[in-house]
Amino acid sequence: MLLKKNIKPGKINFLIIAFLSIFIISHVLADTSIKSEKTAELSILDKVSSKNTNIKIRVGEEFSFQNLSIKVLKCYNSKFDDDPEVTAYMQVKDNTMSSNDKVFVFNDWTFASSPSIRPFDHPVYDVWLKKCYS
Repeated sequence: MLLKKNIKPGKINFLIIAFLSIFIISHVLADTSIKSEKTAELSILDKVSSKNTNIKIRVGEEFSFQNLSIKVLKCYNSKFDDDPEVTAYMQVKDNTMSSNDKVFVFNDWTFASSPSIRPFDHPVYDVWLKKCYS
């Protein structure tokens, strides 16, 4: 006579443990993920008139300033208390340029503490990230 093992309770226990562990891991990772802020504050320098303008842009919205169209896609503050780093992903278009070779004048990450790492290179304007907040 052949004996059959009852495998169903073992499979059910395994599935319950797997489901609970996936749920717990996803919950822990969701709490530690970096969330983008809702507003970015930028400083724009007009090199011709030497006027400095501070603007606030909602993340995801396009803002027109003189001949520039500025859009901030992501904006982050670091979690460090001693020296926080502010970073943002920004796209800038020059509306006076009609060439289709280059769509964006600037399309990259920018850093508030070191704007020279990824410089915004424009003959008339300089744009700096100042801070991000909700």
